[in-house]
Order: sequence, then structure tokens, then C-alpha cells
Amino acid sequence: MKKPQVSFGPTGFPAFAGTSAVERIATGFRWAEGPVYFPAGRYVLFSDIPNNRIMRYCEDDGHLSVYRQPSMNSNGNTIDRQGRLITCEHSGRRITRTELDGSITIIADKYNGKKLNSPNDVIAASDGSIWFTDPAYGIGGYYEGLKAEPEQEKHNVYRVDPKTGDIKVVADDFVEPNGLALSPDEKKLYVIDTGFTDGPDKPAHIRVFDVDLGTGKLSNGKVFAEMPKPSITDGMRIDTEGRVWCSVGWGDPHEDGVRCYTPDGELLGKIHIPESVANLCFGGQQRNRLYICGTSSLYALYTSAQGAMKP
Repeated sequence: MKKPQVSFGPTGFPAFAGTSAVERIATGFRWAEGPVYFPAGRYVLFSDIPNNRIMRYCEDDGHLSVYRQPSMNSNGNTIDRQGRLITCEHSGRRITRTELDGSITIIADKYNGKKLNSPNDVIAASDGSIWFTDPAYGIGGYYEGLKAEPEQEKHNVYRVDPKTGDIKVVADDFVEPNGLALSPDEKKLYVIDTGFTDGPDKPAHIRVFDVDLGTGKLSNGKVFAEMPKPSITDGMRIDTEGRVWCSVGWGDPHEDGVRCYTPDGELLGKIHIPESVANLCFGGQQRNRLYICGTSSLYALYTSAQGAMKP
């Protein structure tokens, strides 16, 4: 296995000044995805999609355990302002919330009376609204879900109203919408398009929009960053300075890892990981511990950056 490392762009990588090396802290998974940090318990939850389980890594003693199995082939996860887990389920074709008593509430499983395709990633905004993407990956076969025909003609980005629970399409022009994130001031929404998996002429990039959080209206959409095909980005997080940290993988092994961009879309540097990276999150008591989901392993390193308070 090649050694993880950090490389710097032309303007340097100040977010990594004086930091430690990348560590592989857990392994033995088929496809690690959707990490989310729970500060109250000092643990990371993440999905192992083909193994149909959610794993828990406790950072205080390094203990690894199964949090939930079956997980309905869970993919993306986040935490809301009440400390509750919100999960995308491939085989359930739904978004769920795990209440503080352990019961599960269905947040979204249909739109216009038809089943969702296979919700992929999710975020919870400060006003209680929930935003998620719905590509078709989880119903394309039996490896990461249950094979089925899509009922939604388009692969949409959705918003769930915090008061009414109504589900609204906020973007319908993506090929395969994937990871998403809000800027620290919640005035910009970043959404990944992994359409390249559908053909070489399809997109492999991050788009950014101005967003009206209360109404869900998006405007002034543009490409924020292009990925080096045949690689794609899958998941991302934002730090307190508005820098975008995104996964890279699935194509060129020399690009496997994490990229960090300025708020203007300039590449600052790369973290090279010896596996394709699907997703990542900030954690730790100071929110400066970056947890990285490689294909079969969970990696971590300390940074000089701090994750924004939005999961």
C-alpha cells in the first residue's frame, strides 16, 4: 500500500500548516461512505454500503463497532441541530431520522406519489430544512441496494420544508446529483454532479448556487471546480473559512484522496490516499480532525482548519 501524503498547490496549503501525518484508523469494509461526527459522544458514524451496516468509531479509545445492521444500505449521513442522525437509505429509497429514543422517522420516501430513486447524500440547515440528492445508483443492481426501475424521471435535488414536511425540487438539471454542502453563512449551496459514471461526455464537477434558505430557491448556478477525468468527486465538507474539501477517486489512482479549494475555486492542495475516497467529515473536540472514508478503510489526520458547524 502506498503511503498517504499531502501535496501543495501553487499558493501553498495553509490549512495544513504544522499538521500530523495521515493515519489509517480502521479497515475491513467493502465501501465506506457517509461519515458524520457526533460531538456529544465523540464518535464517527459511517456507512459500509454493500455490507448493509452503519459503523461507529469512537475517537477516545479507537473502538470500532457496528451501530446498525441492517441499515437499508445506508449511504450519506448527517446530524441535525438536535443531535439526531439523518440517513439516506438505498434499499429503503428514503430519508430517515433516528430520534433520540432510537425510533426511526421517515422524512421523505416519495415525490408526487412516486418512490424516490435512491437518496445519496443529505444536509440539515440551521432553519431545520433538509436537503438531499436522489441519483439512481442504489437501484442499479444488488451490490449497494435493491435493483429496481426508477420512478422519478429526473435525478433531482430536493428540499424538505421544516414546518410542513413538504418536499420540493430545487434543481432538476443534474445528470447524477451526489454530495452537497452549504457555505458557513448558508448563502451558497454546493452540489456535486457525478454524471461521468454514465458516459465520458457527462460532467465530473462541483456546481455552486446562490441559495435562499427559507424558500429553497437557487440562482446564479455555475461550475465551481472540474475534476480530473476519469476521476470524480463524490462527497464534500466546508471549513470555517469557506474552503471546500472534496473526495476524489474511482479513476486515476494518482488522484485518489482529498482536494481542498478556496471559496473562489482555486486548488490549494491534495491529500493522497492509497484508495479511492468517497466522502469525508470534520470531527474532534476542536473540529480539526478530518475523517476520510477510503474504499475499505477509515483514515484521519489533524488540520489547521476547522470544519464549519454545519455537518
